[in-house]
Amino acid sequence: MTAPRPTPTLTATGPARPAGPARPAHGLRRRAPSRPAPRPPARGLGAIAVVLLLVMLAAMAAAVLRLSVQSNTAMQQDLQATRAAAAARSGLDWALWQVLKGSWGTACASAVTSQTLDLRTLTGVQVTVRCSALLYDEGESSAGVSQQRTFYTLESVACNGSAASCPDNTAATRSGYVERKSQATVVR
Repeated sequence: MTAPRPTPTLTATGPARPAGPARPAHGLRRRAPSRPAPRPPARGLGAIAVVLLLVMLAAMAAAVLRLSVQSNTAMQQDLQATRAAAAARSGLDWALWQVLKGSWGTACASAVTSQTLDLRTLTGVQVTVRCSALLYDEGESSAGVSQQRTFYTLESVACNGSAASCPDNTAATRSGYVERKSQATVVR
């Protein structure tokens, strides 16, 4: 015979459970109500985040590379400009010497004189020096004898073009062209 089932008793908190496991008449155990199986964690979100991070890092690297190239180009142009300015000053010094001590004093007084100094092997620039002169009367040195002064205008233009002289109008339109000019007036 089967054992009698215990009767549930009521407690203050609610109905009590039977004392032992209740078994159905056929002798099998009751299963707990089924719950849905837990889902595995999502895996695609991490891959998307990694790809997005890599794209952002690649964009930053490209921006840094571009800035580096632009900085290098600007530095090279500054260097060429400094060389051209120094060459223009040197050309002006050379022209001053030619006017005051050399052969340009008389040649420049009669016509515009020009000469190109090729410094491309040393500095990458060439210098064209021009001299023009104007004769002025400045009072009298003695009664009836006018005192004349010669005003020499010296101009030195340095550029990194490939023409025979500076300024190089065809090269002025290309990137990287540099031109500097120095000018002086000498009274003798």
